[in-house]
Parts: sequence; structure tokens; C-alpha cells
Amino acid sequence: MTHSPGHQQHPEHHVTEHPVRGRMIVRVKGEVVADSSSVTRVDEDGAPPRFYFPAGDVNVDKLRRTATTTECPFKGTAHYFDLEAGGRSLHDAVWSYEQPYDEHRALAGRLAFYDDKNPDIEVRAV
Repeated sequence: MTHSPGHQQHPEHHVTEHPVRGRMIVRVKGEVVADSSSVTRVDEDGAPPRFYFPAGDVNVDKLRRTATTTECPFKGTAHYFDLEAGGRSLHDAVWSYEQPYDEHRALAGRLAFYDDKNPDIEVRAV
């Protein structure tokens, strides 16, 4: 077992996961890159809501893994991908926690999109 050091050191910080009812899509300039009825919403103190799509519901042919990683003390190591869609090449626009801490193992095999940092990415319910 690998527990989150963040949750152990900061129990007042909340990171919650909830299944999204219904279907959600991700578009880049009108091109659909993800379409799923099995999305997980993550709400974390101090961060906007994030939507994690199962990798099987994402057009992974549009992704190129980069060397970028970041460490989240609550969720684990995030690995990043460039997204090529809608005639755009978006650097580090997608990430995944491939081996998240035990508290967030439901995020394994899922991908999230930086829609708040990139206006070309639209994440919404349909």
C-alpha cells in the first residue's frame, strides 16, 4: 500500500471523487477527442473541478507523451501528454495519474484535460 503523504500531513485538505451522471465530451475546435458516460469528477480544495475520462473513451491517437511530470502530494505523479486535434498542437494539455496513491486509485487509467488553461479545449456534459 502506498498512502498519500498529503492526506497524512494535511487532513484538512479535501480531494473528493464522484461519478458524473450522464455523458461528457471533450472537443478541440469542434473535433471530439473524448466521449464517455463513465467520467469521474474530482473536486480539490483550491482547484477547479477536474473531469477524468477512461483512457478507452479518449482518442489516444491524438496524444503524444511528453517528458513532463508533476508531483501531487495527494494524488501522486502525473504524466503529461501533448494533444493534437482541431488543427492545434497543445503542449502538456492532458495528464494521467498512472499509479495514484491508494486514496485515489480510482483515477488510474483515466485522463484529464487542462480546459481552464487552454480555451481551445471544451469539456462539457451532453
